[in-house]
Amino acid sequence: MSAWVLPDHIADVLPSEARHIEELRRGLLDTARGYGYELVMPPLLEHLESLLTGTGEALDLQTFKLVDQLSGRTLGLRADSTPQVARIDAHLLNRQGVARLSYCGPVVHTRIDRPLASREPLQFGAEIYGHAGLEADLETLELAQACLRGAGVTGLLLDLADVRVIDAVLAPVPLDAPRITQIHAALAAKDVAELRALASDLPEQVRRDLCALPRLFGDVAVLDEARRCLSPSPALHAALDSLAWLAAHTQNIEVSIDLADLRGYAYYTGMRFALFARDVQGEPAELARGGRYDEVGAVFGRKRPAVGFSLDLKELVSAVAPRPLVAAIRAPWGMDASLREAIARLRGEGHTVVCALPGHEHEVDEFRCDRELVSDPAHAGAWTVKTL
Repeated sequence: MSAWVLPDHIADVLPSEARHIEELRRGLLDTARGYGYELVMPPLLEHLESLLTGTGEALDLQTFKLVDQLSGRTLGLRADSTPQVARIDAHLLNRQGVARLSYCGPVVHTRIDRPLASREPLQFGAEIYGHAGLEADLETLELAQACLRGAGVTGLLLDLADVRVIDAVLAPVPLDAPRITQIHAALAAKDVAELRALASDLPEQVRRDLCALPRLFGDVAVLDEARRCLSPSPALHAALDSLAWLAAHTQNIEVSIDLADLRGYAYYTGMRFALFARDVQGEPAELARGGRYDEVGAVFGRKRPAVGFSLDLKELVSAVAPRPLVAAIRAPWGMDASLREAIARLRGEGHTVVCALPGHEHEVDEFRCDRELVSDPAHAGAWTVKTL
């Protein structure tokens, strides 16, 4: 095998795309800061027991593991930053009130979870700790939208769900973990026949509610339909009321509800959402996801309300229009003191100045040289910028 061939689903990022990703990263972090979020930088490597404590089997399977040559202990390359941020909130910041935290860095996955995905996403996220109310949920939704719109995404679609709905439906019956997992899989596939088989020995009301869930998707009217057809309970109505409130207070975006959507069920404790935009074929492409995960800090000895979202900048950059080349000034290469002073002054003022090395005067790929630094014939030793 050639030495330059990379592992499957790992890729280099070339200049134009790399510049676009970096500009998006700066914009996202600035947007989060505008909402009052403080930047944290968790390490890429951690002791495995810390990295995976309480995260479940799915993240364990996604995590690369290696042996620390200093301590002999097993380390993990992070596959998700949220557990690390929860650890920072619980043990390093240890604040009593609200903590708003953002982050951006690479994560590494042992396998892809969908076609054409990267095993090395560049994950950006923002999280609120310490507030259990819907106000934090709404702020998270608004910040996620602001980040995507600031990146140039148009035509956003918001999909809402709440894991407490299925919890309320199954609350009347004790079920073992394997059977619950099967029910969740059938709901995710909207497989009513499989649901009927799995619920054949359950009480009629539970069986009826389970089989109704796969058809409870659409616009906000789905919530009224759910109140009519599902067995009432305080837990069910609390979840539906939360979704109705969030949908009513989310502005300038198309909202859909899917009460059978259980992605991340083992992780989320309440509302979960995904933001989509139409791809070039007109199909919805998921760009960001998040929700409420109040249990995330419990394993670190400090259970706090938590809600947040994350996205992959490498996926985001493919969903927005390419940015134009950077406008630059072309300058000749030379050792003349006045020339070098002029170039340094222009760069100090924030201009991009590309020095054309001898014999390579036309090899400027990543920059659009719309100006040129030329010698001023009227003033010896002076240089001036001319528009091309």
